[in-house]
Amino acid sequence: MKFDLYELDGCFDEMLNEKLQPRAASRLLARKIEALPSAEIADRQRAADRALVQMGITFNVYGESAGVEKTLPFDLVPRIIAGSEWSRIERGLKQRIEALNLFIDDIYHGQKILKDGIIPSDVIFSSKGFRQQCIGFNPPRGIWCHITGTDLVRHSDGQIYVLEDNLRCPSGVSYVLQNRQLMKSLFPEVFAATRVRPVSNYPLRLRDMLEYLGPDGSSPRMVLLTPGVYNSAYFEHSFLAQQMGIELVEGSDLVVADNFVWMRTTRGFEKVDVIYRRIDDDFLDPKAFRPDSMLGVPGLMSVYQAGNVALANAPGSGVADDKVVYCYVPRIIKYYLQQDPILANVPTYICSEEADLKVVLEQLDKLVVKAANESGGYGMLVGPQSTAEQRAEFAERIKANPRNYIAQPTLSLSRVPTLVNESLEGRHVDLRPYILYSKDIFVLPGGLTRVALKKGSLVVNSSQGGGTKDTWVLASNELEQMDAIDDTVGLK
Repeated sequence: MKFDLYELDGCFDEMLNEKLQPRAASRLLARKIEALPSAEIADRQRAADRALVQMGITFNVYGESAGVEKTLPFDLVPRIIAGSEWSRIERGLKQRIEALNLFIDDIYHGQKILKDGIIPSDVIFSSKGFRQQCIGFNPPRGIWCHITGTDLVRHSDGQIYVLEDNLRCPSGVSYVLQNRQLMKSLFPEVFAATRVRPVSNYPLRLRDMLEYLGPDGSSPRMVLLTPGVYNSAYFEHSFLAQQMGIELVEGSDLVVADNFVWMRTTRGFEKVDVIYRRIDDDFLDPKAFRPDSMLGVPGLMSVYQAGNVALANAPGSGVADDKVVYCYVPRIIKYYLQQDPILANVPTYICSEEADLKVVLEQLDKLVVKAANESGGYGMLVGPQSTAEQRAEFAERIKANPRNYIAQPTLSLSRVPTLVNESLEGRHVDLRPYILYSKDIFVLPGGLTRVALKKGSLVVNSSQGGGTKDTWVLASNELEQMDAIDDTVGLK
């Protein structure tokens, strides 16, 4: 399968340069792909599709009439990141998470950043992620954002930008682990010769992080709290619980008594010390948040505030998920760490600011507009791909509630070769690395590369027709070894 007919269309391609030559980090894989007949590549893709079905790797799409479960599309051409570039990304993510944790703690205590005028107070107090119930609370070990998924994109200028932060219940890491297993079976000869950094230790790292939140000198009982089988990420919940060796529970499996959380078991009630919750704040405790919630545990917040159970992520951490708060993260980093951001934000218009609002309404056909607290590709307008009617409707939404919207230039997301009808075509991608905050900050090498499978689409979300790819982060000295290992796999 050759790249002769591959089209760049002015986009930055992660595998090939402007002359359609493989970039240094991708050279070995590109040569392997070129050496394989198109039919064999297609056979390997079909093998991957069958494996996904057999492993039950699915996600749920709300509102689908044909059935709730779908197999998450997977493309076998991976995204490759050179070790030297990853080192900078890793440093930038650690810097960002450290600053955001300090920010969340400040918001629920002294609120110095508001008093100093770095962020307008009304931005915080009007945020849907702000929790009045968390004011004055000190989470275990002083950590609020234990698990973060930060979305990154590369523009046509070749630079990596932070698109958004996900600090509530970030999903997708199970697909990272399963994709890697698939790739090892599909391209064993390339894996044998290429020094790809492993991701298989993530469940152990996650378990260690949860244990760190438990009482000192004990072996804490930990559970993963799921909304249930109809949640879009239920496969991931069950997979991670199994991989960590902890119980998967629903709200009805837990009860609050004597200011502790207890789990129903066949041996009676057993105390729970740490809860990895995959339920949003609003549904976590009907006594503290939404009284109509049937998913959470009544009284859970009172036990949490008494220090008798740990929750990851901490309730209230979603204030840093707000897309308007995102606009201020460079200032947040500078304020708390006295450092310039290593990773830049995408330039962003804040619709609640009058001058920005005027620009957004005038340029809706050129911008991407996002609702401040939506996810999954919902509540979004991609201006260049929209109709006049859609833009008019969005203009009314923005004018009715400007606080709820931001706008960004339409980035030319980088692309990766993707198998389409037995040929390779470029498809746009983003990247979601996963960060764990424990005794130190750990960044999983790579993360989830999401790919927009529809030609020309910039929306990579699975709920909007996107798929995934494996992400290979190569060891730091991989470039010096490329020529030496070419002979190993017989590609010269």
